Amino acid sequence: MKIEFYIPRWGNRHLSWPDFASKARQAGYTGVEANLPAGAEERQAMFSTLKDQGLRWIGQHFETATADFKEHLKQYESRLYALAAAKPILINSQTGKDFFTFEQNSELIILAAKISRETGIRILHETHRGKFSFCTTNTAAYLQQFPDLRLTADFSHWCCVAESYLQDQQEILQLAIGRADHFHSRVGFPGGPQVNHPGAPEWEEALGIHCAWWDAIVQNHLHLKTEVLTVTCEFGPYPYMPQLPFSREDVSDLWELNRFMKTFLEKRYAHLAV
Repeated sequence: MKIEFYIPRWGNRHLSWPDFASKARQAGYTGVEANLPAGAEERQAMFSTLKDQGLRWIGQHFETATADFKEHLKQYESRLYALAAAKPILINSQTGKDFFTFEQNSELIILAAKISRETGIRILHETHRGKFSFCTTNTAAYLQQFPDLRLTADFSHWCCVAESYLQDQQEILQLAIGRADHFHSRVGFPGGPQVNHPGAPEWEEALGIHCAWWDAIVQNHLHLKTEVLTVTCEFGPYPYMPQLPFSREDVSDLWELNRFMKTFLEKRYAHLAV
């Protein structure tokens, strides 16, 4: 099995698309994870640059935010169809709202499945605060209701919500791990979704716990004989990135954090190289 590493556009918007893509290619990433730009000019710059640099694209949906469900449903449908038409290798969707009813969030999940069938583009749903998948128990209810529901695993969010490393929620974790087809390698902790540096000795426990979850996802896909498993190194900017008071300087370099995760996991899974 081959593991491909992606870099998020999130946190790198200060770079032009040509500069960002060139930097990503030189760092050895397979591709980028990014939303579909609204403007035609930026969209053209994105796709032409990715093609020039030989980079693949994971489409990201996060924009649908309105609390009015009928309008939310319309916007969600429109954005997913637009993303699918642009032919990413998959779509990672931050779906629904934590305050929508089970039936409303289910309607969004059913719609995403319909769009996926029609377009042939996989749509995964990210475990994310504020969405239908904001915590373990809420997500488990949807996984049980929809046997074909597949996830992007970002368990750093669940650590933050539960204020724990989820030690007492192993059964639900295993259910989610078995449905995860993509994961974000960000390390969270009981007080937040992102440690200040995953290589620091004080975060050894946090990194180890997340690695155990990622290892389980990798092992599941080895069992399934998956040819390619995708990983996005997704440490993010402020407010995920802690800052010093008054100066508001980031405590760590964001690009280096994600490069650390890429190098760390490449070494960890080097034995899987084909």
